[in-house]
Amino acid sequence: MKNLFSLKMVWAIALAVFLMGAEASAQIKMPSASPAATIKQTIGLTDVTVEYSRPSMKGRKIFGDLEAYGDIWRTGANASTKLTFSDEVMLEGNKVPAGQYALYTIPGEKEWTVIIHKNTKHWGDGGNDYKPEEDLVRFKVNAKKLSDKVETFTIGFADLTNNGGTMQIMWENTLVPVKITTDVDTRVMAQIQEKVVNGTNVTPGLYAAAASYYADNNKDLKQALAWMKQANEKDPKFWTLHQQAKIQAKLNDYKGATATAQKSIELAKKENNSDYVALNEKLLAEIKNKK
Repeated sequence: MKNLFSLKMVWAIALAVFLMGAEASAQIKMPSASPAATIKQTIGLTDVTVEYSRPSMKGRKIFGDLEAYGDIWRTGANASTKLTFSDEVMLEGNKVPAGQYALYTIPGEKEWTVIIHKNTKHWGDGGNDYKPEEDLVRFKVNAKKLSDKVETFTIGFADLTNNGGTMQIMWENTLVPVKITTDVDTRVMAQIQEKVVNGTNVTPGLYAAAASYYADNNKDLKQALAWMKQANEKDPKFWTLHQQAKIQAKLNDYKGATATAQKSIELAKKENNSDYVALNEKLLAEIKNKK
């Protein structure tokens, strides 16, 4: 009897698995009306990720009709759109700590309200479960009219700089720009302090990186030159010699800049790098005009 019972149990389990498989195979896999998308963008030193679903116009009027002015919108389709920041950022001047948030908006004819919401579990626009007290921040931005229509709802990034960029919300003939800024300088300067100023084994690459950052960000040019010279004394490269020549030119040391640029040209020619030959020749021409 015991063996018979065990056999029946095996058959029951096998039948259940078979039926589950048959049910799954009976389903028809079809394209989503609003396909899911994930976009990742590094802004400064911060990773920004957007997870959202992308509806299309399909002949419909969108803003002021399908998405009414003055009503809260999930800013996409299906579940709420998610924004993830690896570090603290500023959105239109509003502080947003690192973490994941839901992105909601309230469309208007000329002005939109952008909402960074702490509850990421809502489906759709949140309905009765949406609690304004769970908003992290709300702010307003001006909407722009596009000359060409955007058929499929799109979130992207543009105007990238060393410490910022613009998140663009686009659909129909509307573009809503959200400015993102990050604190790059504090983090880079802390690394320079640790690895170069206080470093015990500073490589030519570290000296060159610190010098380039100082030169590119209008910091102490004399210190930048000292570090770049240390890099080139130990391991001269045509690109670091070119950077040294540019710093010398900024300091009005045209004689030194000329000599350094010529050394850079010699090394670049040996490496068959015509780009840096051209860059140095351009720099020499600029120096000649300033003398």
